[in-house]
Amino acid sequence: MPEPRIAAANLPDWLKAMPRSAVAPLLGGEVRTVKQCPPFVDAMSAGVLFPLIADLRVEDGVFEWDSGLPAHPLARLTRSPVGVHLPEQLTGFPGADPGRFAVKFTNPWAIDMPEGWSMLFSHPHNRLDLPFRTLTGLVDAFPDGFVHFPAIWTDPSFSGVVPAGTPVAQAVLVRREPLTLTCREMDEAELSASLDLQDALDADPGVYRKRFRGAKD
Repeated sequence: MPEPRIAAANLPDWLKAMPRSAVAPLLGGEVRTVKQCPPFVDAMSAGVLFPLIADLRVEDGVFEWDSGLPAHPLARLTRSPVGVHLPEQLTGFPGADPGRFAVKFTNPWAIDMPEGWSMLFSHPHNRLDLPFRTLTGLVDAFPDGFVHFPAIWTDPSFSGVVPAGTPVAQAVLVRREPLTLTCREMDEAELSASLDLQDALDADPGVYRKRFRGAKD
């Protein structure tokens, strides 16, 4: 069975193949691609990827699979890689088709989280190439249960196989602490520092990576 994987070690092939710069006719020169945007790549590298547990064949809106997983006399977990949510369960949800079932990807892994932390599950970050969109949920410590992943199938024309191991959810640990928010104008010292930083960024696009980014390299 495919296991959850550290996201940073399992970036998609298209990102690895993406050029670091591209010609922009509008500007008459080259521009950096998102491959050189640390926040974009760091988001894709964050946390854990949860995989599809079996090949999922899709044709004319029909889903088929053969997980090959053995039955267990005490297990209550389905061996299917995917289930459904009734359309009515997404009544009023923007983007949901009232005439279509939502899917629910099966996760057979129980998750033991550190005390005081929760796990934010979402669609694999920046993976618009996938034919579905996993919905986002924030789950508290749930060590003996299973967290499954509801999703909207966004490409009704898709025909083919979504292979086992395809990431269907990305999870990042977060602290569940109450937040406070204060908004105000910058004072003179803060404005001066901000202008200095903007000048530095214009002079050297790598300033964010060198000064502010966490230790990644």
